[in-house]
Amino acid sequence: MNNQTFTNLEVEIKGVEKPDEIVIVGGHYDTAFTSPGANDNGSGVAAVLELARRFADKKPNKTLRFVEFTNEEPPYFWTENMGSLVYAKGCKERNENIVAMLSLETMGYFSEEEESQKYPFPLNLIYPSQGNFIAFIGDINSSQLVKNTINYFRKQVQFPSEGVAIFGQIPGIGWSDHWSFWQQGYQGIMVTDTAPFRYKHYHTLQDIPDKIDYEKLTRVVSGLEKVVGGFVS
Repeated sequence: MNNQTFTNLEVEIKGVEKPDEIVIVGGHYDTAFTSPGANDNGSGVAAVLELARRFADKKPNKTLRFVEFTNEEPPYFWTENMGSLVYAKGCKERNENIVAMLSLETMGYFSEEEESQKYPFPLNLIYPSQGNFIAFIGDINSSQLVKNTINYFRKQVQFPSEGVAIFGQIPGIGWSDHWSFWQQGYQGIMVTDTAPFRYKHYHTLQDIPDKIDYEKLTRVVSGLEKVVGGFVS
């Protein structure tokens, strides 16, 4: 488009017992405006790459795909040129059975300070005020995927986590590549530090590597390895 070529990057590990059931782990590799994008979405990109490395020599029962998506950020966000929407439409056209999609989105910033975490209404009435947790977020159709993900995660790693399956129209709930899969009827969730509701450097020039808590991000990725392993077993 616009005389340029944009590319989604995909690696697939074919399932040995249920190859027609597909689990996708993805994150977008573009950044917003002039932001360096260390957290949004360098952290998610790194997590996808690390999970791909950990599964490279395994033989999952279900097919496992790792995808780095292009064009998630403006001006392509929620348009027909959003990389993940192009990808998800292709999956639907091929009648692919995607049983789970995990969008790894802005995952590396945590704070123990009170009132460091904000929310859109009505989530502010329910969830904690400290931004020290990783969140698993889905729409109503993805509620079982949210539950299963949290169950796998909490069994394997001691790390604060919160989950919600709620109407996708609430601000922030659909702000990543999982939204594209919702449009095609698939279950998808976002794994995130909640981005602008916690991270004040979101979409700014200050979204640089020293803002990321690498120890906590590593613990989250280790937990996600167990989550993904559970889904493809």
